[in-house]
Amino acid sequence: MFANLRLPVIASPLFIISCPELVIAQCKAGVVGSFPSLNARPLSQLDEWLHQITEELAAHNRAHPDRPAAPFAVNQIVHKTNNRLEDDIALCAKWQVPLMITSLGAREDVYQAAHSWGGIVLHDVINDRFARKAIEKGADGLIPVAAGAGGHAGAQSPFALVQEIRQWFDGIIALSGAIAHGRSILAAQAVGADLAYIGSAWIATHEARAADTYKQAIVDSSAADIVYSSLFTGVHGNYLRSSIVAAGLDPDHLPESDPSKMNFGSGGNTDAKAWKDIWGSGQGIGSITAVESVAERVARFTSEYRDAAAALANKSAPYLA
Repeated sequence: MFANLRLPVIASPLFIISCPELVIAQCKAGVVGSFPSLNARPLSQLDEWLHQITEELAAHNRAHPDRPAAPFAVNQIVHKTNNRLEDDIALCAKWQVPLMITSLGAREDVYQAAHSWGGIVLHDVINDRFARKAIEKGADGLIPVAAGAGGHAGAQSPFALVQEIRQWFDGIIALSGAIAHGRSILAAQAVGADLAYIGSAWIATHEARAADTYKQAIVDSSAADIVYSSLFTGVHGNYLRSSIVAAGLDPDHLPESDPSKMNFGSGGNTDAKAWKDIWGSGQGIGSITAVESVAERVARFTSEYRDAAAALANKSAPYLA
């Protein structure tokens, strides 16, 4: 599944922003590209997107047998508010999607569906209890969403979260949380993860389906500009301070959400719409200093990763002798 990766990275699915152009560029560059199925609207567009991604990656692989593309993934929101789930999974079955990422609910039937066509499923979790439930129901791997991750995120340290999970689980782990540098990718592996799960860094790329002002805000902001709130969707997440201010809200005095108005597609607790008006972002963006292509970003991550590995080997040598 992950043999063709240039870096041990999964590009996380970004609501509204991830599109075929971004996913294809990520896979060609050698990292797993992904998108939320709900980004394709109406349902017929999902069929078109999966056809486009599948065909373009197949053509790339025929032209570059020595350097095939990485696999792609589709994110499914497994929550009662998603009335498209069964139809979306049926289309994933049609196109034999190699990897599914599930969020906001662990369901045995969803995992079994993916396994029926040979796909695997990674489930994102914010604590050890949810991790255990997902594996018990048949998930193949886990995405621990630690403190500092963009969008819906947990509050636990990656050191604590991965350590607890690794005490009982030896399968695939892709760590999420403020990863936007090659050094951080290496650190995720050192903590115990197999892969790094990166989101916000892709917003500031040419291929991302994000407003230019959003891309520039990623470049201009740092960890201090991230606000953790449950107001906008009913689930805690990390958002850019500047977008909250632009929506006429005080980021330092946000009220708690009304869980009964939970809405993962467009927000439901304010007039400002999550993801469209209120921009998600993780704390790692301080190392994103320019808008560039996906290929350039992966090349930079690769260089940083190799430099960090070499530096770590030198620093560790006296203690390993």
